[in-house]
Amino acid sequence: MTTLQSVVRRRRAVAAAGAVSAGLLVLSGCSKPTPVASLTVGGDTVHSEALCYNDGNKLTAASLKTCAKKVDEAKAISLSDVDTLRIGVDPKIADAGWAVLINGQPFINYNTSTYRTLPSDAFFNSRYNTGGDTNSVVIQMGSKATQGVWSFKVKKKA
Repeated sequence: MTTLQSVVRRRRAVAAAGAVSAGLLVLSGCSKPTPVASLTVGGDTVHSEALCYNDGNKLTAASLKTCAKKVDEAKAISLSDVDTLRIGVDPKIADAGWAVLINGQPFINYNTSTYRTLPSDAFFNSRYNTGGDTNSVVIQMGSKATQGVWSFKVKKKA
């Protein structure tokens, strides 16, 4: 190996190490993304990261209180009388167990699947206390203690 080849290899190694270091520095300034939950109606889908999440650990009462104030930030999807609402969750959410609350009331008990469906009659129906034109859908992660909260709004399609 010639001296020139040795110099070129050293420069490449230093450049690679510098690129890796710069990449790690940039990534350290970013917050870690949370698992994602999705609602789908027909061909329309809305995705959301958690309103509250502590890397899979139990949320404190204070963080849940702060989280409740963020519900207005929830993404919305429209649903007609004949549509089916499909709920999909990240495997991290499924592994911890999750439940669905509609307007704050439990609707689907804790389960560990990554996919569930709700018929349209679960919404906008006085029998289920879901009257009105907009209802909240909250996904609560954790079967023993709340580890994450995702919130959506389901609006009645005109």
